[in-house]
Amino acid sequence: MPGLSFELPHWLYWVGLIAFPLIAMTLARRPKPQQQGYSTTLGYMILVAGGIIGLHRFYLKSLLGLIFLPFFVFILIANGQEHDARTVQSELTNALRGAERIIEREVPRVEETRADLPELEASVAEAEEGSFAQRSAEKRLDRAKDTIAKGEQRLAEARTTLEEVAPQEAEATETREFWSSAAGYAFYAILALMLIDAVLLPGMVKRANASLPAVEEKSEAEKALEAAEAEEGPKHDSEYAQNWIDRLSLFCGEFVSYWAVIAVFVYYFEVISRYVFQSPTNWAHEAMYLMFGMQYLIAGAYAMLTESHVRVDIFYAPLPKKKKAWVDLVTSIFFFIFAGTLLVTSWIFAVDAIAVPTGNSVISDWARGDVSFGGMLGGLNLGLWTDPAIRWGEISFNPWEVPLWPMKWVMVFGGLLLVLQGISKLSKDIREIARGN
Repeated sequence: MPGLSFELPHWLYWVGLIAFPLIAMTLARRPKPQQQGYSTTLGYMILVAGGIIGLHRFYLKSLLGLIFLPFFVFILIANGQEHDARTVQSELTNALRGAERIIEREVPRVEETRADLPELEASVAEAEEGSFAQRSAEKRLDRAKDTIAKGEQRLAEARTTLEEVAPQEAEATETREFWSSAAGYAFYAILALMLIDAVLLPGMVKRANASLPAVEEKSEAEKALEAAEAEEGPKHDSEYAQNWIDRLSLFCGEFVSYWAVIAVFVYYFEVISRYVFQSPTNWAHEAMYLMFGMQYLIAGAYAMLTESHVRVDIFYAPLPKKKKAWVDLVTSIFFFIFAGTLLVTSWIFAVDAIAVPTGNSVISDWARGDVSFGGMLGGLNLGLWTDPAIRWGEISFNPWEVPLWPMKWVMVFGGLLLVLQGISKLSKDIREIARGN
């Protein structure tokens, strides 16, 4: 089975987090056609992402996608068998290596000791009867005989192990290679089916769209009912925006919401690489763990604006707008204590993250107080990002070694957004109280 060794470059991680939401937001704002149909572009995306299990066929409502499933299931079974065979092979290989090391160590020791036996026996014979020299010589002779006996025993056991284990190890190796080849052939069969469907996909999309029923124009009653439901339903996000702070919070909330889509693709890639290609990644979990942490912080202002936080408002909900504004105004003291603490501590964490002792860039020097802010700005250049000898900022302990300092600065940005949104809410409450309604 072919491997899939891929480590996500750090630059691609950040480009993906920035570019993907912008593209998704642009596509989401496109005018929607009156009749929704199947998309060739989306079909190819699904083919690349999920073609290995025939998802592109299911997207087009084609049951021929079921053809992919037996091959995929067989790959999973074959990989499981290969994993078991690899475990057995590893254990047997270790046993063989241990036996070979015993033979390499004991053969010279036994031969050397056996060669010394005549000399030791002669020393015993020449020593005076009952003397200390005789007893010492006898002990050396006994130790030599014991060394030979134990060595021969170890050699016999090692040679027996070689005779018994070597065929088993060869059989395990053959089994592993068989299942690896079987999984590989199944994968190549799926790949061939995907290539065929890549050619046929435009025609498949065209036929699927042709089979869609015609869209009937809605009656005036239906349009009126939909308008009434929309009016009574939850507010649209845009209705919350009353100033530039609200619009910034809405934009940031929508921006990071698309990161959840990235997580779907990354975890899908991790599952496929781990269970199909037997190549688990060392970056997928950490990348998504850090991404969700940043999403949580940036989306805080959006949740506050749209009142999405979970709360128990048995007494608050029935109050009129003016009294709600008074309650919000009083409780905002506690909010600003929290948001201000978050902002200050995040700033400390962020500065500490780029002031790590291993940092040798001008930015790390500024964070440690070695240079002024102006000196830091004057020392900025492209080499900070391209020179491998320059190391700055905290990195993870994972072999992926992704820089952690950007995440710490996102904490600062999230805290700042929360403080700004609190100011916006405070101004709205003051205006509501001033109206006197």
